Amino acid sequence: MKIAIYPGSFDPITNGHLDILQRATKIFDKVIVLVAINSSKNHRFTVEERVQMIKEATADIPNVEVDSSEGLTVKYAKEHGAGTLIRGLRAVSDFEYEFRLASANEFADASIDMVFFMARGDKTFISSSAIIELYNNGVDISALVPESVIKRL
Repeated sequence: MKIAIYPGSFDPITNGHLDILQRATKIFDKVIVLVAINSSKNHRFTVEERVQMIKEATADIPNVEVDSSEGLTVKYAKEHGAGTLIRGLRAVSDFEYEFRLASANEFADASIDMVFFMARGDKTFISSSAIIELYNNGVDISALVPESVIKRL
């Protein structure tokens, strides 16, 4: 069974995240969406809220699981039999960060591969922080996030 981990803060999950996830589920037998716990970051939603929003948004995708974890993602992947981490790229600016992250992950455990999905053209501007900024300024974001996020905002 090919298992992949899709890690992120998902604060909140967006339709861009869901697009990448749906594409990944066509390649992997199981994809675990992993909400990363980073206590040094300020989050709008708690870990539990983020996990629940993702579970609601992915309820109709049978080969998706949702979990949360603190610590190294490659360690979590190894413990759960996953050989691949999924990451999304929106722009060149994402590449530099992701390249450094991939290098660090490879150093920690070279047996875990990283697969990158390019955001589709209409979703390249979507980020969790942009969603919150638009929402805080009265913009209708319902086309950018799943209903599970809308009802919590």
